[in-house]
Amino acid sequence: MNVIGFAGGSGAGKTTLIERLIPVLKQRGLRVSVLKHAADGFEFDLPGKDSWRHRKAGAFEVVLASTQRLALLREFEKPSHLSVHQLIAHLYDGVDWVLVEGFKHSDLQKIEVWRTDVTQAPQYPEDPFIVALATDASNQLPAATLRPLLDLNDAPALADWLLGQGERFAYNPEVYLE
Repeated sequence: MNVIGFAGGSGAGKTTLIERLIPVLKQRGLRVSVLKHAADGFEFDLPGKDSWRHRKAGAFEVVLASTQRLALLREFEKPSHLSVHQLIAHLYDGVDWVLVEGFKHSDLQKIEVWRTDVTQAPQYPEDPFIVALATDASNQLPAATLRPLLDLNDAPALADWLLGQGERFAYNPEVYLE
């Protein structure tokens, strides 16, 4: 499996870029998973539904399974900070690409999504794990870089760039999990 992270400030367009990249990769016959960092206390099972009722009743884990879908809900008894590598280990190993959104301080190779209207400072000047920038304003970057500059609005070109990197993004869990 290949893994690439997407980092950037809030509102930079990470989710939109990933949303556009998924169908491009799928059209090329690749299976794609997404791992997204979420805010504390997020909800995704609906109040009143069985999964919500079981979780609220105190279940540590609730697995939802059908012929088309599987979901795992795990309720931590105390705050738990799993690493991105521990989370990747839970993914199906038959996937071709894992697109990781958030986890901006991880040691994954990442593409930084940068736009001029985002006020947070960019990571790329200080983060050695940023391997490229996806931007809509490459001529307005706040600091010079030798990293590849990718068009934020051209998902097919981004897919071409990712696929053209050979084994660069091949994930080896033995390096991270012991």
